[in-house]
Amino acid sequence: MLAGARASRSTGTCRLPHRTSNFSTQPPHANVAHTNLPLSGIRVLELGQVIAGPFCGQLLGHYGAEVVKVEPPNVGDPLRVWRELDVDGVSPWWRSIARNKKSVTIDMRKEEGRRLVKLLAIKSDVILENFKPGTLEKWNLGPADLRPLNTSLIFTRVSGYGQTGPWASRPGYASVCEAESGFRYINGTPDPQTGALSGPPTRPNISLGDSVAGLHAAFGTVLALMSRRNRESQGLPGGQTVDVSIFESMINLMEGIIPEYDRKGKIRGPSGSSVTGIVPTNAYPCRPSPSTPSAPAYVVIGANADSIYVRLMTALERPDLIGPDFAQNHHRVARQKEIEDAISAWTRTRTAEEVEEMLRAVGVPVGRVLNVKDIVENEHTNARGLVEEVWVPRSHPGADPEKDESLASGWNVKMSKVVPVLEGCDAKTRWAGPELGQHNREVLIGELGLAEDEFARLREEGVIGK
Repeated sequence: MLAGARASRSTGTCRLPHRTSNFSTQPPHANVAHTNLPLSGIRVLELGQVIAGPFCGQLLGHYGAEVVKVEPPNVGDPLRVWRELDVDGVSPWWRSIARNKKSVTIDMRKEEGRRLVKLLAIKSDVILENFKPGTLEKWNLGPADLRPLNTSLIFTRVSGYGQTGPWASRPGYASVCEAESGFRYINGTPDPQTGALSGPPTRPNISLGDSVAGLHAAFGTVLALMSRRNRESQGLPGGQTVDVSIFESMINLMEGIIPEYDRKGKIRGPSGSSVTGIVPTNAYPCRPSPSTPSAPAYVVIGANADSIYVRLMTALERPDLIGPDFAQNHHRVARQKEIEDAISAWTRTRTAEEVEEMLRAVGVPVGRVLNVKDIVENEHTNARGLVEEVWVPRSHPGADPEKDESLASGWNVKMSKVVPVLEGCDAKTRWAGPELGQHNREVLIGELGLAEDEFARLREEGVIGK
């Protein structure tokens, strides 16, 4: 089996060079062909849990990669039961982040479990993991252990601080890395005297650092796959390691903060709902809508381009705020409070809908601050197909069809479509996040060739799930 792990590759106009997969291309309930997707034929073994690694796997799987997710038997990925739970006791979030993946349950703490993972790794293109650095090496599953058996294997490794350096051994939590990257420092309320952070920083109500690291990991994986083609064309081993850290991924988002500090000695602080050094762009209060009189309403106006600013002030009937003293952005930064007060005074007397209508009529970028209900019902969202209906077949005893006949065979879950949109590639969700161990038989018997009696023994011994 080890000697036969390498298979032939072919190329296509919409895909990277890849290995022909022996896994079935789709589970029985998937009905969307995906052979035209750019990662079709690429095989990913996902060993990570929760968000950062699995989000990378979601992106790769959505564009055609065959993602086999290894989960601990009996309990699975903790995210299966995070936040809101559906009628079957499973998180709808899980159905989204694990879409298009195959679930295999293997206890990697046991020697025989690690043997199975090694066999799967040898037949894969990519290992995706987000364990603490050194964990795979401790299990003899690191690059030095597997590359001699598969010289083209790509290791995509996501951690808090990277695989090297004095902080490498620290636990990698997105919230902590967001703080240490400087991201949290620039989010919140500024001190009016110093401009520094006043009070605790404001955090977005998502695990931003994990998702940003997952994006970097997906990008790095595709780069490594492209590099593999070039390296192997020169007779070199194609495998390499993609080292992604949450800490560094967040720093990568920090625009010009570091060079500004270096050249001008500026330490950028928070700016509330505006952004430092660009005027006007802010969130402005509006009169509540008659349909929701108790709900606060805001619009965001972005009028920092010189000509757009003139159109805005003309619409506000404020010619006194137009002229040489306001002509360019650096002039307006010096008069920011005066400008912001004028805009807020104007928006407060109008509903958000009225502000939108008036400003769009004169070409000023403006938009209401929407919640998830607004987004799901939004005409543009629907026209672009951004929200998908994904079928979840009923297979869990927690969903009681006697209480709701509509649950007898399953239900739909709305999910955001994965982007970007690629011309000629029909990237849709093929199936929702699977049940725990749903693909054990397909992968372990169908691909690795385990005999039925060995499969039964491993189940009985708890190496794989029951």
